[in-house]
Amino acid sequence: MRLVLLGPPGAGKGTQAEYIADTYEIPHISTGDMLRQAIKAQKPLGSEAKAYIDKGELVPDAVIIRMVKERLSQPDCAKGFMLDGFPRNLDQGRALSATLDELGIALDIVVYISVPAEVVVERLSGRRVCRNCGATYHVDYMPPAVDDVCDKCGGEVYQRPDDNPDTVRNRLQVYQQQTADLIDYYRKAGVLAEVPGDKRVDEVTSEVKLRLESVR
Repeated sequence: MRLVLLGPPGAGKGTQAEYIADTYEIPHISTGDMLRQAIKAQKPLGSEAKAYIDKGELVPDAVIIRMVKERLSQPDCAKGFMLDGFPRNLDQGRALSATLDELGIALDIVVYISVPAEVVVERLSGRRVCRNCGATYHVDYMPPAVDDVCDKCGGEVYQRPDDNPDTVRNRLQVYQQQTADLIDYYRKAGVLAEVPGDKRVDEVTSEVKLRLESVR
């Protein structure tokens, strides 16, 4: 199973990514994690990426795609993989297609978890995080037992600045602008499977499973 997982912030991708990786026994390749690991291991590509990050610049697509190619060439990807966080736009999608062509493989499916904007705003603006241990809560669905106090460590529970409703809306607008053409690209390629993400977690998982089983 070779797939790309797409979805806006707050779509619940993390939960579905864990399910997919465990069920199909394929590596979950997050570009963020991949970057951090390459930098920590002091690999040549990691050092190149770090030079951009240290200057406060975005790591160029060319560097990211070389990292992706290197990662997909590793033995644990022989029976499949799940890319999460890449591609983010049409140019990256085309670069990924070219890389997969070079490796002689193709995507089986692109799972796009779609969620209405206001549902995402509700989910993310209600999120609270412990400053000390990073435990996550939600004011409506999973509040701490005592307001603003972490159940696990007693640390302060707060709202991160990027979870402010206006900030969330801006993040969503940027995401939609970046990915609209990418989603259309995969739809035209016949590999896009859109899954509504504004349902119960188990219902979303069932739909994801149904879509994945259809291409096994």
